[in-house]
Amino acid sequence: MCGITGWIAFDRDLTQERQALEAMTDTMCCRGPDDGGAWVRRHVAFGHRRLAIIDLAGGKQPMTVDTPDGEVALTYSGEVYNYVELRDELRARGHRFTTASDTEVVLRAYLEWGPEFAEKLNGMYAFGIWDARSDRLVLVRDRLGIKPLYYYPTGGGLLFGSESRAILAHPEAETVINLEGMREMFGACKTPGHGVWAGMREVRPGGLVLLDRGGLRERVYWKLTPREHTADLDTTISEVRDLLGDIVRRQLVSDVPRCVLLSGGLDSSSLTAVAARELAEQGERARSFTVDFTGLTDNFQPDSMRGTPDSPYAREVAAHVGAEHRDIVLSPDAMLDPETRAAVVQARGFPIGIADVDVSLYQLFKAIREHSTVALSGEGADEVFAGYPWFHIPAIRESGIFPWMMPLVEMLAEAEVDEIFNDRLSANLDLETYIQDQYRTAVAEIDRFDGDDDDEHATKVLKYLHITRFLPLLLDRKDRISMAVGLEVRVPFCDHRLVEQVYSVPWDMMTFDRREKSLLRAATGPLLPESVAQRVKSPYPATQDPRYAAELQRMAKELLAGKDHPVFEIMNRKWVEETMSVDPAAMPEVVRESLDRVLDAASWIEVYRPRLELG
Repeated sequence: MCGITGWIAFDRDLTQERQALEAMTDTMCCRGPDDGGAWVRRHVAFGHRRLAIIDLAGGKQPMTVDTPDGEVALTYSGEVYNYVELRDELRARGHRFTTASDTEVVLRAYLEWGPEFAEKLNGMYAFGIWDARSDRLVLVRDRLGIKPLYYYPTGGGLLFGSESRAILAHPEAETVINLEGMREMFGACKTPGHGVWAGMREVRPGGLVLLDRGGLRERVYWKLTPREHTADLDTTISEVRDLLGDIVRRQLVSDVPRCVLLSGGLDSSSLTAVAARELAEQGERARSFTVDFTGLTDNFQPDSMRGTPDSPYAREVAAHVGAEHRDIVLSPDAMLDPETRAAVVQARGFPIGIADVDVSLYQLFKAIREHSTVALSGEGADEVFAGYPWFHIPAIRESGIFPWMMPLVEMLAEAEVDEIFNDRLSANLDLETYIQDQYRTAVAEIDRFDGDDDDEHATKVLKYLHITRFLPLLLDRKDRISMAVGLEVRVPFCDHRLVEQVYSVPWDMMTFDRREKSLLRAATGPLLPESVAQRVKSPYPATQDPRYAAELQRMAKELLAGKDHPVFEIMNRKWVEETMSVDPAAMPEVVRESLDRVLDAASWIEVYRPRLELG
């Protein structure tokens, strides 16, 4: 896993501009702590930071190949899990390899097949290729958008990078946030291609961007589409089981230590069990990690989101499959460290997360990085296998809004959190219209399978919305926060083969026992303790310690004491003042999260110093 960046300028000599490239590349040292490199020619400059995972000695980048008609260069981030098969195919076509890395396979696959080679890749990746034979840049991103890739058109070309901050480090890029960017930040859905910063774009999941002297073009090489499903239930379960085994086997390939993120829920427990089985065949023992908070397990209080604590179930799974297990226990003091908050906001790029979750993820990943460099995560299973409760509530399915927003809207109304933005921004933002427009756009993209009736099509709409608008938010968070500490997180449930297969399974078959994630439970349940196989979904844990809310109030008071802090160009000072009188022991979680978001926004402004153009 790595960080990539580049600059194309047809109107200037970039061999004289190394300082700008170095500034862009240096922003991503955390993504690639093991090595760095630069490749510069007259009209192109590539930068690279490397986290060495496969072929530690031979995978240095940017990587180049000389052809009779010109040089071809690659700066690449990610992992291609079918690189061994592709290498064999390319060897049969006459290619000779000088390394054992998947990077060289990607480069030579482009030489053999051109931009269409992206359709042959299985993995998570984002990369830029400069082809001097035609003076053309090719930017490619994986199908699900697991790895980020931004670009910023300029008068003479474009800038690109794994993160927006790499682009913003360039003197031609402006750090401007307008109303459109604010809507995207706070709209609770991720619009494909939207870069949030004014003038910035994101390569769409499953997309290519081509730039040459004739201009810039976008192309989609993959789209989630339904197909006929003819297998019966037993065969479908068997296919899911076999495919998941193949996916995990491929994603365990690494030349550095690996582990699994284990919560004790069905998703992560399934991965842990499958990984433990695969590793046992290689004579190895799986290792797993769980996050916990001081006193949470002993003093746990069930709420509407979480009925049970994770740690006891995680330890039960680890013992059941013979994994080497560790609990990472976090304290409120550690989670409230201002430097950690700033590091998380800098990594995320925007104040769009859930602060205590983001901070605890950062600390969890930082602790794991002391033992492992690669971690498998269960992210994506709820979106692919319909694991959220609202998949099964007809009223939400028929609501005409993004379904994950309905519970949030209800919680905000109940806690009277409706005035977090200041009056000026609220009047101009019109989030409701923006979200409705994005919903209609997303639904209009969906291909309807000829054999589906209205009910069946409605379930595919739900799955499509989650996979293309909600899952990208989660993948972006996981990538940014894990890479901030140099940890590569792999997401087996986001293998496009599994996503395509399950997307087309009829709803009655997906919920054959009238429960959530029926197919996954049937496929992996025999590998798990019965208590875990039957456990109801519980989201990522949040601290229940009232000291956390009390400390948020203290930090907010300091913010209020600074009369001119620019965060109040966005946030409602009066609402923040009113939260100071709330009993921290009785503070609703949604209020605490909103207060956390105000503090995140303040930190973001201090870190990025954006120019706000809010009408």
